[in-house]
Amino acid sequence: MSDKKDVLRDIFLSLKFRIFNPNGFIVESLEKLIFIMEQKIHQGRNVKRFREMLGIKQESLAFDLGNEWNQKKISMLEQKDVIEVDLLDQISQALKIPVEAFQNFDEEQAVNVIANTFGEHAFSNSFNHGTINISPLDELKKLHEEKIALYERMLKEKDEMMVRFEKLIKK
Repeated sequence: MSDKKDVLRDIFLSLKFRIFNPNGFIVESLEKLIFIMEQKIHQGRNVKRFREMLGIKQESLAFDLGNEWNQKKISMLEQKDVIEVDLLDQISQALKIPVEAFQNFDEEQAVNVIANTFGEHAFSNSFNHGTINISPLDELKKLHEEKIALYERMLKEKDEMMVRFEKLIKK
């Protein structure tokens, strides 16, 4: 892997100085390529993670991939750092997950995002009142009081209607 990085850096540096590109597109593309090459993404481990998240056993994935596959081959596949693109395509079709997920998912980055996003005060800006305590008994009591008030209004309206009916009958 380090040989590839060295070669890419050499190509990048030689192209960076030789190519005049006002938009910097080629330079940016090469920088992205070097960044991707330096990432330590274990594609086999990603296959295992997604397979386990979906609750699929190795035997089942082997069956979906074809007759030449078995549980042991899937286990060995999940230990590989890099998996061939055509095989990743077959796996993505079997698991119904995009190939890019296997190629780009980095657990360390995901954990960092979660840790930085959902810390102690992650929701402190969401509420102006700090901690909100809602007692279910208080809510139940409030609902009961509303029900009683509604019932009393209905009785009052019934009494008023009875008075109106009595007046109509007397006329």
